[in-house]
Amino acid sequence: MEQTTSFISMKKRERKARQDAIISAAERVFSRKPFVEVSIRDIAKEAGISHATIYRYFPDQQTLFVEAFLNGADKIIQFLGALINESKTVSIEKITEKFINNLIENDRYFRMMTHFMLDGSLSEELIQRLNTEERLLFDQLDRLFIKMNAKGNIRMLSHAYFAAMNGVLITFRNYPGRSREEVAGHMKKLGKIIALKFKGR
Repeated sequence: MEQTTSFISMKKRERKARQDAIISAAERVFSRKPFVEVSIRDIAKEAGISHATIYRYFPDQQTLFVEAFLNGADKIIQFLGALINESKTVSIEKITEKFINNLIENDRYFRMMTHFMLDGSLSEELIQRLNTEERLLFDQLDRLFIKMNAKGNIRMLSHAYFAAMNGVLITFRNYPGRSREEVAGHMKKLGKIIALKFKGR
């Protein structure tokens, strides 16, 4: 019985390792190519496997794309949590600047998030997975506002702050006639204005 259990555990670990390798390949492709133009064949080529093999581990393209997004989103949540943890006296201005920097550097995840938020064709299960990840992000922002001794409805503050950050990136990520550095500088200035509004509320 123990040998059977060990074998099953080993098979599960192997399956998880292959899924992780496919997700890593997907993330590498997303870093080079616009998300909406990526195909399963692109990811299969990057992973060095046939596109049919991917469907042994992911039932469809949306599931794989959502898993890749969740993997990246988890890194952003951990980054935000670490920022809040290391701040003895919270500076929402500094956290906002670093948060915007992180979103700019991980632009592919931001674009995927925007796509999934607007996509009305996701299954109920995938929507629930995205909502769970979003709540984890809001939990970190709640911690920020609690640490700032903010008053009122903390979760609504977290929603408003995150919506403002999204608005900055959506509105100005393709600011015409500006270099990438100028765009980043402009977004950070806007982030500082927003941070001061939340600080002074």
